[in-house]
Amino acid sequence: MGNSFTGQSIESARRALAAQLRSGLLDDAELDARILLGAVLGLDLTGLVTQATRPLTDAEASRLAQYAQRRVAGEPVARILGTKEFWGLPFRLSDATLVPRPDTETVVELALEVLRDREVKQPRIADIGTGSGAILLALLHEIPDAFGVGTDLSLTALGTARDNARALGLAGRAVFVACSYASALRGPFDLIVSNPPYIPSAEIPTLSIEVREHDPHLALDGGNDGYDAYRALIPQASECLAPGGALIVEAGQGQARNIETLMEAAGLTVDRPAKADLAGIPRAVSARKMPP
Repeated sequence: MGNSFTGQSIESARRALAAQLRSGLLDDAELDARILLGAVLGLDLTGLVTQATRPLTDAEASRLAQYAQRRVAGEPVARILGTKEFWGLPFRLSDATLVPRPDTETVVELALEVLRDREVKQPRIADIGTGSGAILLALLHEIPDAFGVGTDLSLTALGTARDNARALGLAGRAVFVACSYASALRGPFDLIVSNPPYIPSAEIPTLSIEVREHDPHLALDGGNDGYDAYRALIPQASECLAPGGALIVEAGQGQARNIETLMEAAGLTVDRPAKADLAGIPRAVSARKMPP
């Protein structure tokens, strides 16, 4: 496989790579081939088209073969490249962070709706289990006067989130704290968001190879029933919310109603329906701390 792209033109290498990925039964073979080839060559789609007849150098062919091998083995494109776009922003990844998923943008959408409804000036936002910082930094990008705190148990993840904040020009409005869920936070916060681990432990072996082999299990495993993280973080978050503040969490399929019950048990009020993702699954669940 090492020299399979040597001497090929950009266009023939793209076709050969797509065929190789298809033979590995990968769904998005054409798109993955274009992204990986573009990354090796430093070219966007237009560049790939206008330079289609240029031969690959030996170094480019070798690197492309390595990428192909990793992708066929089930490593996600975002892991191979070390970066993923979320909310239109580029995020660096590390072994300690999830690859941000489009479903999670539903949490950002609902958070912006909630803050707009309340017209909070200079909102204070906390992101519990921040990982790459994707949710928090997307919100800070959208709300120029907001200030945010991200927590994570993983120092590696916090380092990645700090790097992303710096790269996006948001480091002056974001701080990152090592702790379990919200245990180190005192508040008051106008908004607390979280995409906690919510996969029941027994289901992790059934996930796609891209997830089970390459996403950190700490960020996936929600315990026996999938609700361990919610049981820990919801009462902590409730304590840290300002009166009128909102907690918004991502939910797995079929989990929204049980999460709402946990929120109500912690003294919060569910005042709007869960927001569905593009597949129609109730994905972002919210509740408010009502003023006394």
